Amino acid sequence: MGSRAAVGAPQQKKLPPVLMKVGNQHTHAPHHLRAMAAFGVKNICSGLPSRKLDENWSVDGLKRLREYVESFGISLDMVPLPLSSLYITKAEHPNIMLGKSPERDREIDDICQMIRNAAAAGIPTVKYNMSILGVVRTEPTRGRGGAWYSTFVYDKAKQDPPLTEAGRVTADIFWERIEYFLNRVVPVAEEYKVRLACHPHDPGMPPGKGFRGVDRVLGSVAGLKRFISIKESPYHGLNFCQGTVSEMLENPRTEILDVIRYFGSRKKIFNVHFRNIKGKFLNFQETFPDDGDVDMLAALRVYREVGYDGMLMPDHVPRIEGDTEGRQAFAFAFGYIQALLQVLRSEG
Repeated sequence: MGSRAAVGAPQQKKLPPVLMKVGNQHTHAPHHLRAMAAFGVKNICSGLPSRKLDENWSVDGLKRLREYVESFGISLDMVPLPLSSLYITKAEHPNIMLGKSPERDREIDDICQMIRNAAAAGIPTVKYNMSILGVVRTEPTRGRGGAWYSTFVYDKAKQDPPLTEAGRVTADIFWERIEYFLNRVVPVAEEYKVRLACHPHDPGMPPGKGFRGVDRVLGSVAGLKRFISIKESPYHGLNFCQGTVSEMLENPRTEILDVIRYFGSRKKIFNVHFRNIKGKFLNFQETFPDDGDVDMLAALRVYREVGYDGMLMPDHVPRIEGDTEGRQAFAFAFGYIQALLQVLRSEG
């Protein structure tokens, strides 16, 4: 009887393995790498090797960087291209987003060579931004324990600010510049098998209105869907900032899970900035990971469901009085992510 009952019992769906790992970004200074090793962080994105194509971006220079990181027992999974989330006048390669030729072509040529060199140095992924406005915020606001939370409230932003040095950049113009770039770099990434991970625009702005004359086309889920479809390639995807994507939504707690599922099931999530927010589109605070509106454990379960196997990075931590470099806030975030991963592994 027992045998027959067991045969007829419903079978519990086997969960996929937990392949995600805690990661980090920003710097590869020795004191930082020692701290990462102590926290159990075994995978990182380095700091920017250099703002231009020089010895640091040579194959030998990148190999030395990788080997240096590995000497701490840490894997160098990614490096940032000099296409940072900076305001256009501070950008390392501004002409790519300004659309100015022949300067644009020369800058893209340099980016392509950096991709080739990363491949030869054994670095599988590069991350980048397509930024004109940079990261836009209003005044910070107080959060838990009096910590300062980075904040954006569109209605408190200057309502008629001057145009940026890029002038009026409509959605059509922005898409042309993005497509021009992708048409050049994605074939190189495919040939050399290096994944290109693009960060969304932070934050999104009202469609058609934008901010300072710039339409932020990568500041909506629809825009990100269009972006990944421009060049169909397993090497073209997202540096999926969960916090930035949550900022695009009217109800992040309920909506973010399906957004993760959409991009994750298509294998377009190459890296995750695992941070939380309070609020919604055009009105939000960046919080400690356990103090926001999104259920971070539920989000992790969806990453597991879709087979995501990359890094989960803290990002944009709150500022605590006396913690001038954010080390305490980041340490809290690392521990939080490690604990959630332990919970996930305990679920089978």
